[in-house]
Amino acid sequence: MTGRARRGVRLAALVSVSLLASATGCGDGGGDGAAGGGTLVGLVTKTDTNPFFVKMKEGAQQAAGGTGATVQSFAGKQDGDNQSQVDAVENLIGAGAKGILITPNDSKAIVPSVDKARQAGLLVIALDTQLEPADAADATFATDNHRAGLLIGQWAKARFEAEGKQAKIALLDLNPNQVSVDVQRDQGFLEGFGVDVGDKGRIGDESDPRIVGHDVTDGAPEGGRTAMENLLQKDPGINLVYTINEPAAAGAYEALKAAGKEKDVTIVSVDGGCPGVENVEAGVIGATSQQYPLKMAQLGVEAIAKFAQDGTKPQNTAGKDFVDTGVTLITDQPAAGVESKDSAWGLENCWG
Repeated sequence: MTGRARRGVRLAALVSVSLLASATGCGDGGGDGAAGGGTLVGLVTKTDTNPFFVKMKEGAQQAAGGTGATVQSFAGKQDGDNQSQVDAVENLIGAGAKGILITPNDSKAIVPSVDKARQAGLLVIALDTQLEPADAADATFATDNHRAGLLIGQWAKARFEAEGKQAKIALLDLNPNQVSVDVQRDQGFLEGFGVDVGDKGRIGDESDPRIVGHDVTDGAPEGGRTAMENLLQKDPGINLVYTINEPAAAGAYEALKAAGKEKDVTIVSVDGGCPGVENVEAGVIGATSQQYPLKMAQLGVEAIAKFAQDGTKPQNTAGKDFVDTGVTLITDQPAAGVESKDSAWGLENCWG
């Protein structure tokens, strides 16, 4: 497919890719097994609709084929649904799983369930989103989410300074729970842009007059559109939009387009999924930080298989309290002093 043929907002693709996922267990305690035998590994994602988690499931299944493990997957009903994840952990303990990979919907509320699993002898690895505290899990395999935010903030700062523009910033976050991934990306972006964030562990306590406001999106296109509409009502002069992920960015763009402002606003995001990178190529998203969910899940399954074999636990990346699976800034508008790759490279390395 040529770049011209891929032009346009990939809102439909961001949603439809999720249909590739087979149904996973939610609050009913069901689960979806993958091919393999022997070591049982649980995968508990935030939802089963976001392409990021679809790719994560694919990575777990691929790794299972190479390790002789079986993956049983579960998901929350929507972003923020902690109870379904609690039920999933209970099911996996009862099923005799050797380990659990989890992307927590609530980094704090899930900790008692994780404690119970670890007391039962399971290895628990957080994927993408750290628990609070981080050492509540045996390990975390994740993007450096603060760096992901920092990169798009630095890029936006360099672009606005080069153009002599004063920013009016809208921040489209995940949900009111302020989970670690949400806070780290938001605060990283603001730091990269040169904003004094106050408490780095909290969203929304900044006093910088350039910030119009924050709103939540549930990481979905419809949430992104609604949040963008809300903030445009507060200040129609917004010209820089940070989004928690690319589905939210696609929704924000739809709201801007409906208001006739899409050419006046720069959108930055995090994910690096194929539809999102195509939106970079099309000029819908100015820059995005690409992460690698397939790698997170593959490494997680391999770590649990190793633990089941000889009790070995994964070691953190040097100088960090997690295993860093990498992040790359993707943009077709490079900025001086900010390392990046173009959308062609991004499309070769994207997911979803």
